[in-house]
Amino acid sequence: MFQRIREDIRMVFDRDPAARGVGEVICCYPGLHAIWLHRVAHALWRKRFRFFARLLSHVNRLFTGVEIHPGAHIGRRFFIDHGAGVVIGETSEIGDDVTIYQGVVFGGVSLKKGKRHPTIGNNVVIGAGGIVLGPVVIGDGCQIGAGSVVVTDIPPCTTAIGIPAKPAGKHQIKGSVDLDHHLMPDPVKEVLDRLMRRIEKLEKKVDGLGEADKRRDAPTLKATGRKR
Repeated sequence: MFQRIREDIRMVFDRDPAARGVGEVICCYPGLHAIWLHRVAHALWRKRFRFFARLLSHVNRLFTGVEIHPGAHIGRRFFIDHGAGVVIGETSEIGDDVTIYQGVVFGGVSLKKGKRHPTIGNNVVIGAGGIVLGPVVIGDGCQIGAGSVVVTDIPPCTTAIGIPAKPAGKHQIKGSVDLDHHLMPDPVKEVLDRLMRRIEKLEKKVDGLGEADKRRDAPTLKATGRKR
């Protein structure tokens, strides 16, 4: 247990340059408190002390602003930065070295029992306000843009943005965690740029056809003495 706590504290220093001391991290990081309380609640849930597990998760939400169902499976070095408004549903499965920001939701879209929440791979970063709905799978090394809504599977090492979120390109993982989630491609701009280049090419072609018509009609106009 103490080894995991030390690992969590080191993780905060690795991912948040604002962290200045161990005492500050232990006392002032609600995302870290939420994970620690969830581990206790999850252990109670697995031992079928379901009421006490739910009660502890409720206290967790009141204390940290983070709502994690005790049934959710969460891997190691899970970092919730800022934390307010985070919701993680019962059948969510989260891998190692995942980072999420405030307002992220792992929600369900079905009233049926069973798997109804997302599965998140390793080394995933989800920006502020990102929402992942249903039993979708986000592959290892993915980045989900802030405010995006994911309702379909996202392949590994893919950047996804938009509502609904669409793959916007591949990227290379830099180390165990890649926090450059602000460097998002803009697929709409790329489409518009392609259209503009196509339009320019067509305009040049039309201008070329007009010049060709003028050269072809010039002898006839000269012979008849008429002006074009």
